[in-house]
Parts: sequence; structure tokens; C-alpha cells
Amino acid sequence: MGDHFQTIVDLAASPQQAPHLAERVVEWLVAEGIVLAERTDCVLGQPLGHPPGPHWQRAVGPDDADWDPWDGLAVYTGRTVFHGGQGEPEAVSCPRCGVTTRLITDEWELIDDAWAPFSEAIDAWHKTGAARVDCPACAEAVPLTDWTWADDHFAFGHLGFEFWNWPPFTEKFRARISELLDGHRTAYVWGKL
Repeated sequence: MGDHFQTIVDLAASPQQAPHLAERVVEWLVAEGIVLAERTDCVLGQPLGHPPGPHWQRAVGPDDADWDPWDGLAVYTGRTVFHGGQGEPEAVSCPRCGVTTRLITDEWELIDDAWAPFSEAIDAWHKTGAARVDCPACAEAVPLTDWTWADDHFAFGHLGFEFWNWPPFTEKFRARISELLDGHRTAYVWGKL
């Protein structure tokens, strides 16, 4: 069956802004009763997280409110490559020319020549916070963080809110998180381990 996660990633927060913005969002989530202030062993991959609060339903649609979340919220403040877990990224689109580059075959195998520049850039971004990939179509050197990944498989940022084993979030909830992040552009990464 596996464990599912949903991550809301702030794509614009600087390393200096991330802790303050994280605190603001967590305070709101606690005030709304969506999560509890106390931190417990309730998330995968992190020692502590915020367990679901008494009003967790405020984050999900009415059709999903009968599926209780059984894990909590992990907050990441620091350079992080957020990814969709299982599987490979299918494709990526250049924000300059709009051309989509396939990264896997119809048999779900990576296309090494297409994937290699992105893999190297992801490693570089993780180490330094900066990386570019030359678009195979228009030859522009595009910042890694500007590319659009199919199924939002990757997002790169200094702030992320990762909820484990919760029902799907509403657009309204995700928009409210973005408002609390000073209106920053966000990505929604979801997946399964």
C-alpha cells in the first residue's frame, strides 16, 4: 500500500525568509486546528512533525473528510529537492520556448541523453543553490528552478510543508498557504513511497 505525501513548496522564499514564513504558516495551521503545536514522531524521514489537529478537515474536500490522516506535517527550511517519490519524471518543459522534453520511453525507462543534464543540474542545485540546463530545443541556458516538470515531479526551494498520509487538499487550502507565504508562487508535489 505505501505511504502518501503532499508537499506545498514555496518557490520564492530565500534561505533567510524560510524560517519566518514557516513559523507564520505553522502558527496559522495550529490556530485553525489543522495541526497541533506539539511535535511528535509522526512523519517519515524527519525526527519530529506536527500531528493532525482536531479540525484537520478544514484542509481537505468534504468527500475526503471521512478518511482520517494518520501521520503529520514535516516542515523543511533549507535548500531541498522535493520530488514525487516513486517513479521517474516523465517530461520537463522549457519556460522560454515551451518545448517539452520527454525523459522516459513508452516502457518507462529513462532516456539517458535527455535525463543526464537535468540530473547533473539537480545535484549542482542541491549543493550550491544554483544550476542551469541548456534547453535542447532553443539552446537557452535556463535556471533549473524555472523548468516545469510533468506531474510536478520536482520542485526546488528553501521551504516546504510535507503532509504524510492525509486526504487530498482543496485548492482553497493550498491558495491560503500561498497567501500566508506573501503570495509567493508555490508548487504542489505529491507522491508515494
